[in-house]
Amino acid sequence: MLQEKRKDLDSEKQKKLLQRMVAELSHLYPDLYYQPTSEVADLIRRHVASEAKLNAEEHALLKALSKRDIEVLLSLH
Repeated sequence: MLQEKRKDLDSEKQKKLLQRMVAELSHLYPDLYYQPTSEVADLIRRHVASEAKLNAEEHALLKALSKRDIEVLLSLH
């Protein structure tokens, strides 16, 4: 049960981080809103791997996500 709560907490943190990444990237790419979710997920993965300003915990939370995981989490908004 404690492990399930931890997963839920991590999932919520990941959603918030993804929202933040989308907001940051939308400043750099004004047409981001019109891009397919798969392209946004790719852009987020590249951003996390290169220049994203994340602390160690945030980086670990997002690095663990696959492209498909990111797509699913983005589609839940």
